[in-house]
Amino acid sequence: MYLAADDRYEKLPYRQVGKTGLRLPVISLGLWHKFDSANPYYDRKKLLLAAFDRGIFSFDCADRYGSPEVGSAEILLGQVLQHELKPYRDELVITTKTGYRTHPGPYGYSLARKSILQAIDHSLQRLQTDYVDIYYAHRFDPQVDLFETAQALDQVVREGKAMYIGISNFNAQQTATIAAMFRDLKTPFVVNQVSYNMLNQTVEEDGLLDQLQQLGAGLVAYGPLAEGLLSQRYLAGIPADFTIHQTSKHVFDQGKTAVATKLQLLAKLAQQRGQSLSQMALAWLLRNQTVSSVIIGTTSLEHLDENLQAVEHLDFTAAELKKIQQILS
Repeated sequence: MYLAADDRYEKLPYRQVGKTGLRLPVISLGLWHKFDSANPYYDRKKLLLAAFDRGIFSFDCADRYGSPEVGSAEILLGQVLQHELKPYRDELVITTKTGYRTHPGPYGYSLARKSILQAIDHSLQRLQTDYVDIYYAHRFDPQVDLFETAQALDQVVREGKAMYIGISNFNAQQTATIAAMFRDLKTPFVVNQVSYNMLNQTVEEDGLLDQLQQLGAGLVAYGPLAEGLLSQRYLAGIPADFTIHQTSKHVFDQGKTAVATKLQLLAKLAQQRGQSLSQMALAWLLRNQTVSSVIIGTTSLEHLDENLQAVEHLDFTAAELKKIQQILS
């Protein structure tokens, strides 16, 4: 029988999400890769429980996650919620998303009202829970009137199937537009989940980070280590077949050799700070209080513990921040 560690809330700071009452651990665990039917259930369950014992009470999923069976990441998380974490459900922040392809036909890749209201029911069934804490529109859908999407998400909350609403992969203008709709509907919109890391600062260039602060909402960063680039793994060079998330493809505009040089310089600075490159990369994201949480994706307990150590040194001097931007420019 699983019993959570008594000191779990003493190990990891948590933050207020914008001006809302929602709190998130500064590091959340994502189930995008290798938490599904193709991977060993016991090992994944062990990691999820270890994460909770270490202060991670936010687990991020999506109806699209899972290989070879779409939705199997939610199924895996649901089994752990039902069998080990059920007594702690009120402590957890369980999030999921909809909007990317899940089944054939026009409603399997849509943010239409029909798609959203069907998708939330399927997600809750797989997760074996009555509600999720944040329900996200996984992307902006140009084929559907945005107000239809906003109304459907609002209904999800009003029916008690989600506590809060989030959006994901919306740029600054799209965020401003739907946020105004949510205000009119009185929908508890709290967060935009976007790709953000040292190598991909699009959210700063777009003005999204400042805008979320003005809206009283938070930002949750996914891909904080750029698929592992911001780790010790590629300091000697980046393989020719290395693939990066579509949101960060511009990182290689100047070639992989140029990126490898930047990584080496960043790693040297991290060492001077007494951190690994990945720890500094996570700390750099969390330097701004608008960033409510960063989502890591790991199946290794060793990597989990290394990443969590980032919170031991979250502060940066002005000189360090200037040096980082010089390296990245």
